Amino acid sequence: MTRTSRACGWLLGLALTWAAGQAAALEPERFSLAFEAGYQGLNAASDSAKAVFDGSTGGTTFGGSARVGLGRLFFVGAGARFFSKDGQRVYLADAASPVYPLGHPLELQLRPIYGFAGVRLFSESSLVPYLAVGGGATSYKETSTVGGVTEEVSESKGTFLVMLGVDWRLHRNVSLGIEGRYTSISDAIGLAGVSKIYGEDNLGGFSFAGRLGFGR
Repeated sequence: MTRTSRACGWLLGLALTWAAGQAAALEPERFSLAFEAGYQGLNAASDSAKAVFDGSTGGTTFGGSARVGLGRLFFVGAGARFFSKDGQRVYLADAASPVYPLGHPLELQLRPIYGFAGVRLFSESSLVPYLAVGGGATSYKETSTVGGVTEEVSESKGTFLVMLGVDWRLHRNVSLGIEGRYTSISDAIGLAGVSKIYGEDNLGGFSFAGRLGFGR
């Protein structure tokens, strides 16, 4: 065997090994874990949020999720996130009146826990768009201090969400992604205070988050 033929054989072997590695890398993930962080908007209660949080309608959210693949296209999963924001109690006579800050601290916490099912597009590509819908429950907690006395309201409400995102597979086991979602948390507020005046009862809204995933 000549040097040229041996060299060609080595090159062919390397090419086949690389191709096999690439094929394996692009196999759809059977299981993955992801860490997520981004921005959560309270768009469904924007007037109430602006009044209580000094003009802001959202803040930082973070959490994680797990997925299990069902073949090449479909997957199911579960996840949880955490959102917390500090503001203050305010007074207004009606929805058209000016907002008067009262200086009493208020903290809002949301902890959604949910399951979901979805479909992946172009699952064998390095860029994998996906769409999913799901539901679960959100723990709502509001803590405020007035005159040195701390009051707490805590309850759990049903949650519905739609997720649209894309994962960029850097390696067969590692991916980066971005996800947008809309969440509905109906009947969470609106019984008293600012939200009753504005007629808002949903603490849902749009969120955007980056994802760091590890799968196999």
